[in-house]
Amino acid sequence: MDFLSKKLINDPNDVVTEFIEGLVETYPGLQYLDGFPEVKVVLRADVSGLTYDKVSVISGGGSGHEPAHAGFVGEGMLTAAICGDVFASPPVDSILAGIRAVTGPSGCLLIVKNYTGDRLNFGLAAEQAKSEGYKVEMVIVGDDCALPPPRGIAGRRGLAGTILVHKVAGAAAASGLSLAEVAAEAKRASEMVGTMGVALSVCTLPGQVTPDRLGPGKMELGLGIHGEPGAAVADLQPVDIVVSHVLNQILSTETNYVPITRGSRVVLMINGLGATPLMELMIAAGKAVPRLQLEHGLAVERVYTGSFMTSLDMAGFSITVMKADQTILSRLDAPTKAPNWPVAADGNHPPAKIPVPIPPSRSKKNKETLSRPEQLSSQGHILEVAIEAAATAVIDLKDSLNEWDSKVGDGDCGSTMFRGASAILEDMKKCYPLNDPAETVSEIGSSISKVMGGTSGIIYDIFFKAAYTQLKTDSASNITGPQWAAAFEAAIAAVSKYGGAKAGYRTLLDALIPAFSVLKEKLAAGEDSVEAFVLSAKAAVAGAESTKNMQAQAGRSSYVSAEILASVPDPGAMAAASWYRAAALAVKNKYKAS
Repeated sequence: MDFLSKKLINDPNDVVTEFIEGLVETYPGLQYLDGFPEVKVVLRADVSGLTYDKVSVISGGGSGHEPAHAGFVGEGMLTAAICGDVFASPPVDSILAGIRAVTGPSGCLLIVKNYTGDRLNFGLAAEQAKSEGYKVEMVIVGDDCALPPPRGIAGRRGLAGTILVHKVAGAAAASGLSLAEVAAEAKRASEMVGTMGVALSVCTLPGQVTPDRLGPGKMELGLGIHGEPGAAVADLQPVDIVVSHVLNQILSTETNYVPITRGSRVVLMINGLGATPLMELMIAAGKAVPRLQLEHGLAVERVYTGSFMTSLDMAGFSITVMKADQTILSRLDAPTKAPNWPVAADGNHPPAKIPVPIPPSRSKKNKETLSRPEQLSSQGHILEVAIEAAATAVIDLKDSLNEWDSKVGDGDCGSTMFRGASAILEDMKKCYPLNDPAETVSEIGSSISKVMGGTSGIIYDIFFKAAYTQLKTDSASNITGPQWAAAFEAAIAAVSKYGGAKAGYRTLLDALIPAFSVLKEKLAAGEDSVEAFVLSAKAAVAGAESTKNMQAQAGRSSYVSAEILASVPDPGAMAAASWYRAAALAVKNKYKAS
């Protein structure tokens, strides 16, 4: 069923002129001729036909293919673009106005897509301009490879490959070549290029109803850029299959549309037809390159992916393959100020992928350093008992944590913390360098990151990585109480910075922040480090229990009613208080025993 399309426009009859107005407001290097609505010409602001001493390159056609052609006006590409109404060839007077505006003594080259209206109107304008004394040449581009070789005079349709011809001709003209030389390069480029499109939907003209020619689950191969029927309608296929079919059609030795054989150097263009997300275009590009290389034996020198010649709001893409030699590559790589020519696509490709970097602590440390020492130092023993006690406390609290979390979260806090604590105990037996406190803290973070998913895993990994970074700045194997406190402070700050939580948000920080405050206060007052640790643990437990009276402002609990929250403490805060208290008591008992 047809239905009226939705478009962000005013009067459908004004879409082209209003597009041009917006374009030149956006790009200061562009102007337009004051001849609306009959004359719709975009031209370089720095070019005047009276003084321009290089060959002008002019193209154009019906509108609706944006950014073609006006978006490719700029130094190093088109000198002017003649815009017709939507899908309608521009009138002769408009083409003539463009020629007169930008053509100097060196003459101009008209690049025309192979459609009857464009050929006739540009051709008549060329003859009229010649009669006025202008030097004019015309190159017609017909790069369509979707349909069988045409009979009669119609020829192949002009498609997105025309954009590559624009670039070759524009760069040749910018280099100072003569009109004959620029025309020769453009003609040669037009003979090297082939294009085929695939559409998932037809386009909708402004102010008209959306046709329903393509049903659900269908695609059309070889659909024209004006919505004209293609070669066939088929069931929608995965992009791998679509790309393979299109490339086989373009490179077919039966039709011999392009002079490309195994061993040739080529450039590839993946062109969106107007409504295709860039993600899908990039997927197509990523599949096309290896197929060209491996199945067709071609060297892919350049890849251009984006929307270059669209068909209003049509969903789909076209693929263009052009045979390239060093001359064509140099023209494609030449600088241009055309606003819609892709940047960063020139030059040779480095390898597509490189190895994942290894963390410095892993690459610089040998196996012996990152394994459990055969003999523990006194601080190594203390670290061991603290870590074991903390992890065991979390394991023992698993069921309570899950019960609390079932009321205020997703019910898996205990299971998640259990996995992390179990991994810590297992890894400590094998690879924790317990005589090196900083590296041990780093390894705790690594153990957690391997097995703890969700927010809790990330938060604790950040916590321990920040503590490690602070400890490393001290460069000491025997860490003092104030140094542990500084690492604790850095870890809390990192969790708050990246997680966004603060005191009172009903998170694990409501246990850790009070603990740090007491620890800092007691150490500053000259309290014994172990005793300060134990006193701060009491503050952690009190802080965790106080979360019953807090309204959650972070995590899933922020969606739970205050009545339910008041019935249980925050599971994350209780877990943090549990391991912190267990570690403090274990350290105290270890010192007593020694």
